[in-house]
Amino acid sequence: MKIAGAPISWGVCEVPGWGYQLSSDRVLTEMRQAGLTATELGPEGFLPTDTGELVELLDGYGLACVGGFVPVVLYRDDHDPAEDLAGPLESLVAAGAGVVVLAAATGLDGYDARPTLDEHQWATVLSNLDRLAGIVAERGLTAVLHPHVGTMVETRAEVDRVLSGSRIPLCLDTGHLLIGGTDPLALTREVPERIRHAHLKDVDAGLAAKVRSGEMTYTQAVAAGMYVPLGAGDVDIAGIVKALEDSGFDGWYVMEQDNILDREPEDEGPLADVLASVAFLQDAAAGVSS
Repeated sequence: MKIAGAPISWGVCEVPGWGYQLSSDRVLTEMRQAGLTATELGPEGFLPTDTGELVELLDGYGLACVGGFVPVVLYRDDHDPAEDLAGPLESLVAAGAGVVVLAAATGLDGYDARPTLDEHQWATVLSNLDRLAGIVAERGLTAVLHPHVGTMVETRAEVDRVLSGSRIPLCLDTGHLLIGGTDPLALTREVPERIRHAHLKDVDAGLAAKVRSGEMTYTQAVAAGMYVPLGAGDVDIAGIVKALEDSGFDGWYVMEQDNILDREPEDEGPLADVLASVAFLQDAAAGVSS
């Protein structure tokens, strides 16, 4: 299994005002302490935008780059998402990544509200997804679409529109899918051929239900501990891993436990949960191979 980390597990996020942002030195050092050998890039500004500096930094920590999360506005006729993709794509190519993880951004800050699209706007989204996938493929990488709470592709019906209306493969984010109302294990079994990348999250289903009902915003639920270490929540992570492995999945498993920090941790902080998730995933992998 190819297991990678993500800076969001340490609370590093692209959303303004999300929380205290740890330094790249602490995050990358603790990734290595957790036994990880690869990472996604994290939000713009977390790592150097200069491609030479980026490669040198990752090499210094002994970390490969597997991909990066790139939110882009896809539904507007007056906006070309290829322009938003260009800078991150250059960084990912330089870092030797294999995947560009696209999200259908709303154009608003954060993930607590989103507009409703009409049929023309949906057609624009789907067309742009295929166009951006082609641009990424020309550079030797694979674009995947990340269903994500608070974006234009959140619910199962919206996931199905992408599956039927475009050719782009998916990033299977087990947490965002569950929160948005999709059973991630069922989706894995239904369309394994469309899954090329995986973000593994475990979730407190009670808090997820409050997000779906509108009782809590997404940000409030994350701050309340909606994401928990792998194996400690209500997502069948072991079942999903087995289903992917049985289908011949050869992509990366990126461990993500979205976190919001209010200060610099004086103890292990997020690392403790990452270590618990690594141990669970290693056990799950052993179960699959035995």
